[in-house]
Amino acid sequence: MTSWTPQATALQEILQTIHESTDTRNPAVQRAITHKLNNFTRAPDYVGYLAYILSSMPQEEDRIRMIAGYLLKNNARLILRASPEVMAFVKSAVLAAFNDPSIMIRNAASQDIVAFLGILEPRNWPECLQQLVHLLDSPNLDQQEAAFNVLEKACEDYPRKLDVEINGTWPLEYMIPKFISLSEHPNAKMRAHAIACLSYFVPIGCQALYAHIDTFIACLFKRASDEDPAVRRHVCQALVLLLASRPEKLMPELTNVAEYMLYSTKDKHENVALEACEFWLTFAEDPDLAPALHPLLGKVAPVLLDCMVYSEDDLLWLQGDDEDATVPDKETDIKPRHYGGKSHGFEREGNGDDSAQKRVGAYGEELEEGDDDDFDDDDDEDEFADEMSTEWNLRKCAAAALDVLAVRFGADLLNVLLEPLKTKLWSDDWLQRESGILALGAMAEGCIDAIEPHLPLLIPYLINTLNDPKPLVRSITCWTLGRYASWCTQPISEDHKNQFFVPTLEGLLRMVLDNNKRVQEAGCSAFATLEEDAGPELAPYLEPVLRNLVFAFEKYQHKNMLILYDAVGTLADAVGPALQNPAYVEILMPPLLKRWSKLKDDDDDLIPLLECLASVTIAIGSAFLPYAGPIYDRCHTLVHTSLLQYQAYQQNPDMDEPDRSFLVVALDLLSGLTQGLGMALEPYITRSQPSLLELLTVCLKHPHAAVRQSGYALVGDMAMNCFPLLRPHVPAIMQELIAQLDPEPKVEFISACNNAAWAVGEIALRYGRDDPEFQQWVHPLISRLIPILLHPKAPRSLHENAAVSIGRIGLMHPALVAPLLPEFAQQWCQALYEIRDNEEKDSAFRGLCTLVQTNPAGIMKSLLWFCNAIVRWNQPSPELNNMFQTILHGFKQHDAVGWAAQVATFPPVIQERLATRYGV
Repeated sequence: MTSWTPQATALQEILQTIHESTDTRNPAVQRAITHKLNNFTRAPDYVGYLAYILSSMPQEEDRIRMIAGYLLKNNARLILRASPEVMAFVKSAVLAAFNDPSIMIRNAASQDIVAFLGILEPRNWPECLQQLVHLLDSPNLDQQEAAFNVLEKACEDYPRKLDVEINGTWPLEYMIPKFISLSEHPNAKMRAHAIACLSYFVPIGCQALYAHIDTFIACLFKRASDEDPAVRRHVCQALVLLLASRPEKLMPELTNVAEYMLYSTKDKHENVALEACEFWLTFAEDPDLAPALHPLLGKVAPVLLDCMVYSEDDLLWLQGDDEDATVPDKETDIKPRHYGGKSHGFEREGNGDDSAQKRVGAYGEELEEGDDDDFDDDDDEDEFADEMSTEWNLRKCAAAALDVLAVRFGADLLNVLLEPLKTKLWSDDWLQRESGILALGAMAEGCIDAIEPHLPLLIPYLINTLNDPKPLVRSITCWTLGRYASWCTQPISEDHKNQFFVPTLEGLLRMVLDNNKRVQEAGCSAFATLEEDAGPELAPYLEPVLRNLVFAFEKYQHKNMLILYDAVGTLADAVGPALQNPAYVEILMPPLLKRWSKLKDDDDDLIPLLECLASVTIAIGSAFLPYAGPIYDRCHTLVHTSLLQYQAYQQNPDMDEPDRSFLVVALDLLSGLTQGLGMALEPYITRSQPSLLELLTVCLKHPHAAVRQSGYALVGDMAMNCFPLLRPHVPAIMQELIAQLDPEPKVEFISACNNAAWAVGEIALRYGRDDPEFQQWVHPLISRLIPILLHPKAPRSLHENAAVSIGRIGLMHPALVAPLLPEFAQQWCQALYEIRDNEEKDSAFRGLCTLVQTNPAGIMKSLLWFCNAIVRWNQPSPELNNMFQTILHGFKQHDAVGWAAQVATFPPVIQERLATRYGV
C-alpha cells in the first residue's frame, strides 16, 4: 500500500453517514444525508476514505462497503484534484478490491476501475491495463470473466483513450490479436466479450484493428452461427458498425452478409433480431449504399414488415386492452418535458433548389434544414418512440428502417410491399392488421406519391378502423391518419373535403374522447397534426372542435392533459383570429381558467398551460382583455420570483439550481399578451412593481441562453406592439442586445442570438428615419450584424435575421449604412431570396433599395444576386415594386450598353422575368 492513511474521526463520520443512508424510509433523513455527502466532496482526500472503506474494512458488512464503492464511482472525477499520495492509494485500493473474496465488492470495484481508467486515462494508469489483460489468461474463469467485463465497458465507453502509445508501445497492438484469439474461447461469455471489445474499435478508425481487419471479419463469419445468442448479437452489432464505417470491406461478401442478416432479423431471440434489424436501418441511411441495397428490397422489406407485429412480450408490457380512462396515471409514466422557448424564423419558398445535405434525426427520418438552431423542438424525432412503447425495440427499429427505405426508394418500395401489405390490412388477425397500419404510416413520407392513388380507398378504411374493438388498433390508426393529414386537409374540392377531411376530423375527435388512455393520447397527437396541416380550413368547424377538446379537460388524467394543452395551443396557432368570436372565447376560456386557478406557482403542469395560453392570447387578441389582469400579474410574479431564486442560488451554490422553465414560459406568455393586446397592457405594466422592464433587462443578462432567448423575443414583441412602453428602457437594453450579437455563437446560444438579431430590426423601425437617439447604435450594431451575415458556418436562420435587421437599419439610417453595401450585398441577397413574401421581408428589401439608391456603385459587384432576389418575389408591395422599377430603369438609363452586356450573362429565367415585369 502507499503512504496515505485515513484519519480516525473523519473515517468514522463518513462511515456513520453511509450507515444512516440505508434508512430509506425517511425522506427528511435522506435529504440530510445527501447534503452531508455533498459536503464531504469538498475534502481533497474524500475519495481516499471511500476507497479505504471499500478495500480495507472487511469487518464491515458487504453492503456498507459496496455503497462506499458506488459513492467512489459517482465521485470519481474528484481524483483529479487529489494529492499524489491519495491518488496512488485509490488506484491500488480498487485493484485490491477487484480481487476481494466477496462478489459484491468485486462488482463495485469493477465499476470504479472503469470510471477511474476513463478519467485518469490508461496512459496514466498502465499497471491497471496490464493487470486486466494479464487476467484474461487466468486459469480461474471468474477472474477471466471479471477482467473481460471491465475491458468491454472501457472499450465501449472510451475506445479512443485505449488507442494510445504508452511507454513506447501501443497496448492495442497486443490486445486486438488477444481478443481475436479469445473469440474461440470454449466459454460463451468470453466469446461474447471478445467480439464486443473488437467491434467498439471499428467506428474510431483504429489502426491496430484495421491491421487485422480481414482476420476480424473472418472471425465474425466463424462465430455467425454460434449457439449462444449473446455472441450472435455481438456479431450482428460488429457487422452494423463495419457497414457504417468500412462498407467497402463488406461489399465483396454482401450477398452472404445480407443473407445472414436477413436470417438473423428473424432470430427468435429479440436482441439478436434487433441488432440485425439495425443493419437495415444503417444500410438505408447511407445514400452512397443505395445502389447496393436496391436489389435486396424484395427480400428485406417483407422481413421488416413481419418484424412490426407486436410480440407477446410487447403485449404483456402494454396491457393495451383496458378501458382505463378513469384510472389515475403513475407519475413514473410521465416523461419530463423540456421547454425551449420560441425562436424567430422565416418560412421559405418550397421550390428553393436547396441541394444541401439533408439532416437525419434520431430514427433516421430526415429533418427540415433550418431546425438546427432549435434543438428543443421535438420535430418528428419521437415519431416512433412515442407511438410505441418508450423503449427501442425490434418493432420500432423495423418501422424506422421502413420509413428511411421509403424516403430512399419511394415507389419501388411500395411495389415490393403492395401485396403483403394488402394481406395484412385485410387480415382477420388484429395483430397482423395493426402491423400493416403501422407500416402504412411509416411509409407515408417517402412513398406519398406512389400511395396517393390508393388513398381514396385507404383513408376510408382507416377511418372505419377507428371503430376497431382493440385499443392498440385504434391508437396506431390515429397515428397513421396523422401521417396522411396533409393529404386529407388539401383544399382540392368540396367533394374531397366532405369525403376525407370532415370524416378524418370527426373520427380523430371521437378518439380524443376514447375510454382508453393510449387511444386518447394517439388521437390527441394526431388531431394536433391535423390542426397544423389544416390551418384556417378548420375555422368553420371550430365550435364542435372546441366542445370536444373542452370535454377532454374533464375526462383526461395527468399525462394526456399535457398533450391536450398542446392540441389547444396548436389549434389557436392554426386558426388565429377566427378564434376571436365571443362564442368560442366563452367555450374555451372557463376550463383553461379552472386549470389555471388549481395549479400552484411551482407546479410543473403550469408550464404547458402557460405555453398553451401564449398561443391562445395571440389568437384571441383584444377579446382576451377581460382575462388579462390575473394572467399578467401571475407572469410578473413568476418572472420576479424566478430571478430572486436564481440570485439566491448564485450566492449559495450549495442550493439546488432552480428550474428555469417557469421563467422562460412566463416570458413567452408575456410575449403572447403583448402580441394579442398591445398598448391595452399599459395599465398592468405601469402598476407592476418592480417594473417589468427592469426585470426584463435582468433576464437579458441571465447565464442561461433559453432565458435570454425568450427575453429577446419579448423585447421584439414589445417593440412591435407597444413601443412607447419599451422606448424609455431601450438604452439599457441595447447594450445587452449588442453584446448578444455573436458571429460565432455556441450551438446552445444560437436561438438567443437569433431573437436578438430580429429584435434589433424591430426597434430600429419604430424609432423612425434618422432618429438621433438611435444613430449612436447604428455602427456598433452593423459592425456585429455584417460578420454574422458573412460567417460561412452560421445557421441559415441567423443569416436571415441578420440580413433583415441590416435592411431595416439601412431603411432608417441609409447615410450611415450605405458606404458598407459592397461588403455584404451579395450575401444579403443570398440570405433572403428564398424567404416567402411577408412584411418583414418587404421592409428589409425596402431598406436594401434605399441603400442602393444612396450608393448605387455599392451593388455593382453583386448585380446578378440583386436581380435574382428581385425576380424571386411573388407579390412585392406597390411601394417596393416601384423601388425595384426605379432602380432597374436607373441602371439601364445610366449605361444602356453596359447594362445590356451585364444582363446577357444572367441565367435565362432571370432575363425573362426582368423583361416581363420591369421592361429591362
